[in-house]
Amino acid sequence: MDIMRMNKLKARLMIDDDFLVGPVPDRLFGSFVEHLGRCVYTGIYEPGHPSADENGFRRDVLDLARELGVTTIRYPGGNFVSGYRWEDGVGPAARRPRRLDLAWHSTETNEFGLHEMNSWLHKLGDNELMEAVNLGTRGLEDALDLLEYANVPAGTHLSELRKENGAAEPFDIRMWCLGNEMDGPWQLGHKNAHDYGTLAASVARGLRQIDPDLELVVCGSSAHGMETFGQWEATVLRQCYNLVDFVSCHAYYQPRDGDLASFLASGDDMRAFIKDVGSVIGSVKAELKSDHDIHISFDEWNVWYQDAEPSKVPEGIDNWPVAPRLLEDMYSAADAVVVGDLLIELLSSVDLVHSASLAQLVNVIAPIMTEPGGPAWRQTIFYPFAAVARSAKRGVVLQPRLDSCTHETNAYGQVKTINAVAVRGCNGNLEIFATNRSLTDDVEFTIQNFDENQPKVILASTLHEDDLHAKNTLRKPDRVTMHTNNTVSIEGKEVSITLPKASWTHITIK
Repeated sequence: MDIMRMNKLKARLMIDDDFLVGPVPDRLFGSFVEHLGRCVYTGIYEPGHPSADENGFRRDVLDLARELGVTTIRYPGGNFVSGYRWEDGVGPAARRPRRLDLAWHSTETNEFGLHEMNSWLHKLGDNELMEAVNLGTRGLEDALDLLEYANVPAGTHLSELRKENGAAEPFDIRMWCLGNEMDGPWQLGHKNAHDYGTLAASVARGLRQIDPDLELVVCGSSAHGMETFGQWEATVLRQCYNLVDFVSCHAYYQPRDGDLASFLASGDDMRAFIKDVGSVIGSVKAELKSDHDIHISFDEWNVWYQDAEPSKVPEGIDNWPVAPRLLEDMYSAADAVVVGDLLIELLSSVDLVHSASLAQLVNVIAPIMTEPGGPAWRQTIFYPFAAVARSAKRGVVLQPRLDSCTHETNAYGQVKTINAVAVRGCNGNLEIFATNRSLTDDVEFTIQNFDENQPKVILASTLHEDDLHAKNTLRKPDRVTMHTNNTVSIEGKEVSITLPKASWTHITIK
C-alpha cells in the first residue's frame, strides 16, 4: 500500500496528460453583485471617495477585482431580484424612484442600475454580465421588455429609450438567470416546482423568440439539503429541458457547533451536490430522449456564517436603511482553506460545471472589503481564488489518481486528508492545487507526472496559519496571505512538498 503512516502522513498524486476531465471554462471564475448591504453602495460605487472616477466607481475596488481575476458578474440578485423593477434603475439618476427592498429590509435608491453595471464591467475589462430577471413578482412581459431594452440594437420603443439614456450600442447580454432560488419559502413570489417550471418555460420561449441564441439558467435547488432537492430539479427540467442551458446550484458552508474537522471537508458535500444534480440532468435527458446538453451554473457559493450577528437584517415598519452593513463576515485562515478546497471541487467537475459565481464580490460575504471614505483590502479568501483564476484560466483539467490517507469527520464520515486537482495551463505549465484538511498532521505530498520532461518547480505557495482564526482587518489588512513553501524538492521525476495541517497550496511545475 502506497499510503502509510511513518514520520509524516503521505499522499501521492499521479498525473497522465492522456486522461482529461475537460477544459476550464472562463465563466468558472465569476462573482456576484447584488443590491444587498454595501456590495454596491460604498462597495463598487461611492461618489466622493478619494479613489472614485468620473462615474463614482471606486478605482481601488476595480484594481482588486482585476487582481482577483473575476470573469463574469451575476447581477442584480439574488433575493433582491424577486422584487426588483429593472426600469427603476435606468434614466436620469435624479428621477429614479426610491423603493422598499423586501428581501433585505432596506431602501433601494436606484442610483446604480443596468447602465452603471455595464459601464463598471467595461472599466473592469469588458467582463461578462449575467443578468437575472424577476420571476417573483413579475414574469414574461417584463422579461421581454428588459431583453428588448438591453439587446435590441435600435428601432423599437425600448431600444430607442436605451439610446436616449446614454447607451447607443446594445449591451448584448448573453446569459440570463430565470429568477432566483424560487424553491425557497423565503423568496418573494416563491413557487412550487410545477408552477415555477411552467413559468420558466414560458419566459424561456418568449426570450428565444427575440434571440434564440441566449444562454438561459433555470433555478435549481437553493441548497443540497432542501427537502425538495432532486424532485425540484426533475419537475422543473421536465417542463423546460430543451429550452434552457444551465440549472443552478447554490451552496454555503460554515462550521457547525465548532466542528472544524467537518468544515474543512465541506468540498465533499459540494462534490456530492454536483454529482446528484448531474444524475438528475442525465435522467431527465434520457426520459425525454433529448440530444440537448444542460450544464450546471454554480452561481452562488462561499463560506457564510448565516446565523452570525452581521447576517441579521433590519426589522420594523419604520426602519428601512440605505445600504446597511449586512452579511459582512470577516474571514479567517480556516475559511480561506475551505474556499480553496471548494475551488478544487469546481475544477474537478468542469465536465458538469460550466459556470460559477463566488457570492459576493465586495463587503457582503466577499473577498474584497471596503471602508466608506477609506481603504479597500483583501480578505483571506481572496488569495486562493486569485491564484486559481490567474493560473488555471483557459487550461485543461487532468484526471489524476490521488492516493491519500483518510480521517474521520462527524458530518461526512471518512474523508481524504488531501484533496487535490491538476490543471495543464494554457502556457504548458502544470498547476497543482492541494488542501490538507487535517487539523493535526502535516502530510508529505508527492506529485508524479507521466511525461518525458524533467520537472522544474517554479512556484510553491501555501496559505497556512497556526492560528486558524487569524483574519485580515481594516487595521491588519495583510495578516493572512500566501507564503513561499520551502519544503519542495525534486527526486528524479517526482516532486515532493510538505503540506502543513489545515492549509491550501498552489504548486506550478514547468
